[in-house]
Amino acid sequence: MIKLNTPSSPHFHGPSTVTTVMLKVMLALLPGILIYAWMFGWGVIINIVLASITALATEALMLRMRQRPVMMYLFDGSALVTAMLLALALPPLAPWWLVVIGSAFAIIFAKHLYGGLGFNPFNPAMVGYVMLLISFPREMTSWLAPLSLGEQNLSLGQSLSFVFSGSLPAGLSLDALTMATPLDSLKTELGLNKAMQEITASPIFGMLGGTGWEWINIAFLAGGLWLIHKKIISWHVPIAMLGSLALISFLFFIIKPGAYASPLFHLFSGGAILGAFFIATDPVSGATTPKGRLYFGAGVGVLTYIIRSWGGYPDAVAFSVLLMNMAAPTIDYYTRPRVFGHGGGN
Repeated sequence: MIKLNTPSSPHFHGPSTVTTVMLKVMLALLPGILIYAWMFGWGVIINIVLASITALATEALMLRMRQRPVMMYLFDGSALVTAMLLALALPPLAPWWLVVIGSAFAIIFAKHLYGGLGFNPFNPAMVGYVMLLISFPREMTSWLAPLSLGEQNLSLGQSLSFVFSGSLPAGLSLDALTMATPLDSLKTELGLNKAMQEITASPIFGMLGGTGWEWINIAFLAGGLWLIHKKIISWHVPIAMLGSLALISFLFFIIKPGAYASPLFHLFSGGAILGAFFIATDPVSGATTPKGRLYFGAGVGVLTYIIRSWGGYPDAVAFSVLLMNMAAPTIDYYTRPRVFGHGGGN
């Protein structure tokens, strides 16, 4: 008799590897990246390249130091996804050292010091972003104006020159290229007691949200819906996050429309769409139970609105995700499904 050496049941077939999942996530990000580059120029592409090179180099270094198989883990795609998400959160034309520091910090301190992929309690990209925002607030708030509103568009060579040396073409100042983001502009103007109708008359505001940002978010929305269709992510976190953000912003908007922005503005002006589909859905640092994911997503949405409206940061997605990362184990504990055969007898 032939004895088969197999593990005990039950057996599950996993159709997707980590590499396959990460490749599909990167593919879903591509439409938003292309629109981002079209609206804001070459800076976002430079950010992604710098962050990706740094993330892969840092990943390889940490794997070697931890005596792990370098090639197997290096090309699973997780480091590249972290780099892309961080790069998309940084201002276009950010100094090269800012991108490098943030990417290396995310891989070292938020991923490998906790044990690597699958063990990190916090989203690595958001840890890198928050560290940079707290440490280098001036560089992190120097956002480019959309190309349709800027006085001059930089070529690839001029963009590279500014990123690596800080030099601009003769006769062009940085003030001619940069402006506040729509969320930042709204927060500042409301602080000056200006009416909402007066604020949104500025060309920085578009039909749904900020000029340029609304099209970027629509592209990320399309990519996120594709991920749900492909069953790479579940619908729970995105629906709960965007639904809670829309609901709470709607309530304040109808109570006092002259002082609070509309739900559409909150959804399509900052990082809410990107956060809902690509960041808060991280299966490692987020909640894992179906009901827990709803609570997790709703918490991110509510915290985003609270911090945006009354906190010190205009776009609060990163802080909200990290705060809910801390709550994820407790959420999972109290939303565990009932064990089969227990609690259901007569």
